[in-house]
Amino acid sequence: MGDGSETESQKLLGILDVQNVPCARESVLYGSVGSIGLGLLHFLATSRVRRSFDVGMGMFVLTTLSSWVYCRYNNANVRIQQRAVREGIKNKIMYEGTSLDPASKQDRSNHGSKS
Repeated sequence: MGDGSETESQKLLGILDVQNVPCARESVLYGSVGSIGLGLLHFLATSRVRRSFDVGMGMFVLTTLSSWVYCRYNNANVRIQQRAVREGIKNKIMYEGTSLDPASKQDRSNHGSKS
């Protein structure tokens, strides 16, 4: 147990593993900060406890879901870009120096047009 080889997962409400699910930790943190802030501001403005709690919970759900969607969207775009770069590097390594190399074809066409 104390050797550090086992990593304990932190589950939120027993269902969401916030360590292994991308964007989960940040989304929950943003949601909680937003809910506390808006709930407190609403309470200070109106002095209505129940309504302030409802506003805070609504803000938690709204902020958590919106930051989750935004983060997942950005992660998907980054993965797509990484895949394209990986394919480009693989093709560069595979075709470099051969007759199929697109860079050598461009070099030959540029040298031919300058003459």
